[in-house]
Amino acid sequence: MKTYFLIIISICWVTDMEIIHNGSVTEPRGFLASGARGGIKPSGDNLDVALVVSESPANAAAVYTKNVVQAAPLTICRDHLSTDKPTRAVVFNSGNANACTGENGLLNARKMCSQVADFLCVDTDEVLVCSTGVIGVQLPMDAIERGISIAYKSLRQDGGNDASLAIMTTDIVPKVCAVEVEIDGMQCFVGGMAKGSGMIAPNMATMLGLVTTDANVSNDVLQMVLSSAVQRSFNCITVDGDMSTNDTVIALANGLSNGTQITAGSPAFDELSIAFETVCRDLAQKIARDGEGATKLVSIEVVGASSEKDARTVGLSVANSNLVKTAVFGRDPNWGRILCAMGYSGVGMDPQRVTVELCGTLIFSSGSGQSFDHPSLVKAMGGNEIPIVIDLKSGTCRAEIFTCDLSYDYVRINAEYTT
Repeated sequence: MKTYFLIIISICWVTDMEIIHNGSVTEPRGFLASGARGGIKPSGDNLDVALVVSESPANAAAVYTKNVVQAAPLTICRDHLSTDKPTRAVVFNSGNANACTGENGLLNARKMCSQVADFLCVDTDEVLVCSTGVIGVQLPMDAIERGISIAYKSLRQDGGNDASLAIMTTDIVPKVCAVEVEIDGMQCFVGGMAKGSGMIAPNMATMLGLVTTDANVSNDVLQMVLSSAVQRSFNCITVDGDMSTNDTVIALANGLSNGTQITAGSPAFDELSIAFETVCRDLAQKIARDGEGATKLVSIEVVGASSEKDARTVGLSVANSNLVKTAVFGRDPNWGRILCAMGYSGVGMDPQRVTVELCGTLIFSSGSGQSFDHPSLVKAMGGNEIPIVIDLKSGTCRAEIFTCDLSYDYVRINAEYTT
């Protein structure tokens, strides 16, 4: 089971922005996508290769896991993005992480890019690659090559949802989002897809994400936009505290909106940044709801902090507590576990001033537990969404983190992962 934490930071919403129902990475102009079944996964029944292509050259940016053990695709992506060439496609596979696979793993990751490049008649370093799945196993290249061939032949403008299905591992549901936004008087689109359910921790986690846009933006400015959006969304998720070897979020911008090129610090930059953050936050919340074995979504709102950093730190400490998460699963209003996690967060606070509410019920105040209707609170904790509100009463800053409970199924799913 995964526990997710998503820290929500207030943003100013663009008035001329609309979320597109079931929108995906192909919502922006000029993007095609597909999902194919190559036979990588043991069942052989699920989609396991995804391909997203820009019909015109695109600028690109990426952020990666901070785990020092990194999978072969990350090395290839860094190499390809270090050139001056545009990016035309991203190829994904699920079921195999291609991590800790040595030189052969690097060779296979390059082969994936090369096969796509041959189909598109572009250079190999104009293709990026992402993998997710079991660590330490060589890619089954026959299945990979078969899947890429099928995916290329299946490319279409409405193929984003199939692509999102093909990158899933232990995910229960696919994760897509898209928005339409007016930037500098021009209609632009931003679309995204992500996968993630377990090994989710701050600084991304076992997750992959792709954000596409038809806005006109340079590589450097796109990197600024993506890095900011990731910091406020995916980097605020934790499922189980484990950080993956493969976490990658890529952004592609092909400029087909025909707008003026967006510059840093301009109103258009702010508008694009908010659109990116909206898409990334939506995807991050969907990851949090889809934690391995999760039965409840837990929101932890920390208010009255002296800084946003302190609010985040306290919230994440509570969200990462296995004792808190198991108490939520068991509908146990054990406020002592919450206070304990707050106390070891490293943030200074006065327990005599702090208050804690659980499902709308005050359970801690003035340095001690408060009287409450125990059966009623236990019943309230049987719901699908569990709100916790912590007031540090030391300032005006806040943060909101989303996580999930820790159930028996989390152990089962992860105990049986490779068997």
